[in-house]
Amino acid sequence: SLFRLKDLEVPKLGDSDVHVKMLAAPINPADINMIEGTYPLLLPLPAVGGNEGVGEVLEVGRRVTALKPGDWVIPADAGLGTWRTRGVFPEEMLLKVPSDIPVLCAATLSVNPCTAFRMLADFESLAPGDSVIQNAANSGVGQAVIQIARASGIKTINVVRDRPDLPKLVERLMALGADHVVTEEMLRKPEMKDIFKSIPRPRLALNCVGGKSTTEMLRHLQPKGTMVTYGGMAKQPVMVPVSAFIFRDVRLRGFWMTQWRKDHAQDQGSVAGMMDALCQLIRRGQLTAPACTEVPLQDYRAALEASMKPFVSSKQILLL
Repeated sequence: SLFRLKDLEVPKLGDSDVHVKMLAAPINPADINMIEGTYPLLLPLPAVGGNEGVGEVLEVGRRVTALKPGDWVIPADAGLGTWRTRGVFPEEMLLKVPSDIPVLCAATLSVNPCTAFRMLADFESLAPGDSVIQNAANSGVGQAVIQIARASGIKTINVVRDRPDLPKLVERLMALGADHVVTEEMLRKPEMKDIFKSIPRPRLALNCVGGKSTTEMLRHLQPKGTMVTYGGMAKQPVMVPVSAFIFRDVRLRGFWMTQWRKDHAQDQGSVAGMMDALCQLIRRGQLTAPACTEVPLQDYRAALEASMKPFVSSKQILLL
């Protein structure tokens, strides 16, 4: 009963405002965390949910220079409130995206692919042939990591939880370009050595889980390698053996896309460069939207429930 579908008046268009008709908006784990009050970014209530999505510009205020009616836009930052049919937003809260990419790609562009892109680019200088290991490989970020790495010639070792339909999931991740898919249990097995006969040990590990699985993943990192934590789905701390610090000098870092956007608010060049690179990959068919289930807005309750079920590899997208 936290949620209610409500008709609100569309606010008056100010000189620097943009009237947007929302097209589609996903339900991400961070959206749920914000609603639960467990996310660092809390909005004054009552609030509209949703941090990601794509909309079409209907009308612009007289001081708006970068956008015009018909343009597609996505949120420039978290907290926009995308689970709505229409909204009036200040121009600086929106980023223009090309309207020649599929609507589901545009709707899922601002959080997961950007997170994947930055983590692959900002922590280690990876060259073609290098490898990356990641857990939660079937998540939205995980799928984007596989595809962006593949386009750059970087190999991926992808860790997933064991599940009833494991062969189907492995097949789907391999089709996206995964080089190896292993379960958390396999991380402890000697067979892991076979993987490193054909590819180098990873210099970068991406952690979205925490707990035991992360400790096991860390064992396979090269000396002086970096593990970046960007989520904690197991809700357990990251446990690191002292020997990993002393004898292998591993580095532990954190990443939060919202913070990166804050830090680069004045550096529109790096934001535009990232968006261009991602849209190019989408146009070439090298980056696709994650598996999605499209749900009309009035069925939002079913979509929210589905988004919280374990082992559901499909992202719920509200059609607006």
